[in-house]
Amino acid sequence: MDLDDLHIFRSVVREGGVTRAASLLNRVPSNVTTRIKQFEERLGVALFRREGRSLTLTEAGRTLLGHAETLLQLADLAERDLRGGGVRGVLRLGSLESAAGARLPPILSAFHTRYPDVTIELQTGTTRAMLHQLGRHEVEAAFVSEPFERGTLSSVPAFDEELVLITAKTAEGSAAEGSAADESAMTRTVVAFPHGCSYRQRLFEWLAAEGRSPERILDMSSYHAIVACVAAGTGAAVVPAEVLDHAVLGTAVARHALPIHLRLNRTHLVWSGEASPALRSLMGLLPRVEEQEVADTSRHCLSTRSTGP
Repeated sequence: MDLDDLHIFRSVVREGGVTRAASLLNRVPSNVTTRIKQFEERLGVALFRREGRSLTLTEAGRTLLGHAETLLQLADLAERDLRGGGVRGVLRLGSLESAAGARLPPILSAFHTRYPDVTIELQTGTTRAMLHQLGRHEVEAAFVSEPFERGTLSSVPAFDEELVLITAKTAEGSAAEGSAADESAMTRTVVAFPHGCSYRQRLFEWLAAEGRSPERILDMSSYHAIVACVAAGTGAAVVPAEVLDHAVLGTAVARHALPIHLRLNRTHLVWSGEASPALRSLMGLLPRVEEQEVADTSRHCLSTRSTGP
């Protein structure tokens, strides 16, 4: 199997069509189309389903994509080893918005300083969306939160998050802040990410176990929108405390403690197959969970002393 054919095939998949792939590869579109057709003829299967001017992968195409990613990564690794060069290439990551906004910036900055020849492409979404992209080889690795199905995926713990319930502040300001989760707040409107969010799943499993359910669910696509809606009195939400600390309206809402089994949530870095040198290098920059637990405990104690009972 020719690596050049695999590279052209993968480029068409990643770029979403022949024209953009041809531009990336510095080829004319007719040449890319011909190479794909010849490749399909040699393999004896159709790799794409052609619907008008759009292309979608067939089942055979999806199978080949996984092998193509592995073979091309191994080819890159072999070339780097022979040349004696350092870590380089493209590292395509998926991430929860919470991790991308609050946890990853210092890590990615440090990574760029150490490995300037690596380009990181970052996509954000829910845990379900990230696992779907990982399964389709659209990203090499992803930061996802519990609960999730590991299956055959490899994983390492990345961060521990403290989840808090947020509601609109009362007329008296933040008097209710720091109190236990208000039962009535969660039976009205819940503001959350769409289906596929692990935090949403844990929240609704908890409510179901309590025999409760919200009257209304308002789906939002960003934490900024969620916090803004809560601050305006639209409803209640569950968010990571670290995200709230960085949010523009983070001080405009009241925080409430959640039950201990819901309060702590771990984010994992997951990947499939052999980790590339770039991915292994990124893992080396992740904080050890044990160290973070100490830091989070200290921060919680300081916060408790500053707010009082």
